[in-house]
Amino acid sequence: MKAEIKPGQSSPLGATIYPDGVNFSVYSRNAAGVDLLLFNAASDPKPASIISLDPEKNRTYHYWHIFLPKVGHGQLYGYRVRGPFEPERGLRFDRDKVLLDPYARCLAIPANYSRRAASLLGDNTAMAMKSVVADLRGYD
Repeated sequence: MKAEIKPGQSSPLGATIYPDGVNFSVYSRNAAGVDLLLFNAASDPKPASIISLDPEKNRTYHYWHIFLPKVGHGQLYGYRVRGPFEPERGLRFDRDKVLLDPYARCLAIPANYSRRAASLLGDNTAMAMKSVVADLRGYD
């Protein structure tokens, strides 16, 4: 039987491990849409899986969230966020960019990492850092 993806919870922020999976939650006040990207390796040119969060099911106020069963420690992930591009208002959404989870506790850096790629037009997937689901329960 295939495990069912659940809407998840808005709290806590970041990627939180539970016995049966991981809850992902990120805050974005002005986002119109959020995609959770799952990767097999830091230098992957494309995500292994893209999960589009439904604003009706996976959003509470300005918090976007989802629960993925059978995901755990070590999973690489990132976000793509859609929204307005209005620099005069401080809004610079770019649906082509892979974004780190600002609440991530661990990062993976690809061998061909390029900070500059994040500021140029176009997809930066293969050259972007990725967030990593970290199990903090054993940390002292």
